Amino acid sequence: MKIGIVLYPTFGGSGIVATELGKALAEKGHEVHFISYNHPVKLDHFLPNIRYHEVRPFNYPLFDYQPYELALTSKLVDVTRYENLDILHCHYAIPHASAAYFAQQILKTHQIDIPYITTLHGTDITLVGKQPSFEPVITFSINKSDAVSVVSESLKQDTYRHFKIERDIEVIPNFIQHTHYSNVATEDDKARRKSIAPNGEFVISHVSNFRKVKRIEDVVQIFHRIRKKVPAKLILAGDGPERYKIEQLCQELGVCGDVDMMGSVQSANEIYSISDLFILPSQTESFGLAALEALASGVPVISSNSGGLPEVNKNGYSGYLSNVGDVDEMAKNALSILKDTETLARFKKQAYEHSKNFSLASVLPMYEELYERLVTKNKLIKE
Repeated sequence: MKIGIVLYPTFGGSGIVATELGKALAEKGHEVHFISYNHPVKLDHFLPNIRYHEVRPFNYPLFDYQPYELALTSKLVDVTRYENLDILHCHYAIPHASAAYFAQQILKTHQIDIPYITTLHGTDITLVGKQPSFEPVITFSINKSDAVSVVSESLKQDTYRHFKIERDIEVIPNFIQHTHYSNVATEDDKARRKSIAPNGEFVISHVSNFRKVKRIEDVVQIFHRIRKKVPAKLILAGDGPERYKIEQLCQELGVCGDVDMMGSVQSANEIYSISDLFILPSQTESFGLAALEALASGVPVISSNSGGLPEVNKNGYSGYLSNVGDVDEMAKNALSILKDTETLARFKKQAYEHSKNFSLASVLPMYEELYERLVTKNKLIKE
């Protein structure tokens, strides 16, 4: 098949998943066309059947803002026509789904019928999509999609709750490529861990964009409680609007010497590989990709039980779930995992085993089946 993938090229979860999906499809022999305003950050190599098409908005003094959606629509029309695409797959609703709908209508005037899929990833529904200025367009373009998928059952329910959706929504979870992660420490890992925890302290980690919804102050409070009981170090990777508050809290609690603020990182793999525990106490997560990445590295997860996290983190097996804001219970659960080497080793093994439920090999066939179904249906309609 010839598949057009419309995505944001940044480090956000939707862009990472879309890129990895496209690369996996290309490795299986499909022809994949990435369509975005910049080269996807995770597209670190090219396969013979991968193409990248850049969307270039038009700069003109009349426009205070570049009309990106129009430029994207035109690019979708051009790529579909000249590359003979079979299907379009839009990751993140805004503005990809509406651009795909407009492109679909234009292509019909050229006697070309192409189905499009919209995959919803989270904030396009729970945050941005609920804005009154966007809601009518998002509702319309989702309902007009030939298929809609979401990354968790929780997000599916949120979508039905916030929008007047008149069609079925399929759950296809996020996935990870296990070859990108390791649950066995290398010599380099041991050296990095030694630099962070020179006296054999436990290493606790958190990776995010430091937005309020991530509740990073809770991470520090949990670590403070852990540190009172056992020697530990905390790695905070990321950056964002909450960083200043976190720095202040670390000073107030007197833990600055044991907290490593690493800033934004291109890949969190090197952090997971030296961690004993990963903390994600978010107010909500549509899926929790960072938690899954930690599990795939054999790192147990302490998380809230909000949104899609209970679908990713199995309570009492791959880690523990607690109510949002219950830092006391989260710290207690963390200490129960760290209480002895045998318990920690068991949870590390279970974390890795649980992550296999979200392997690329398990999830990729779901997307391929969806593509085949829509392309076949489209051919039957033409006939």
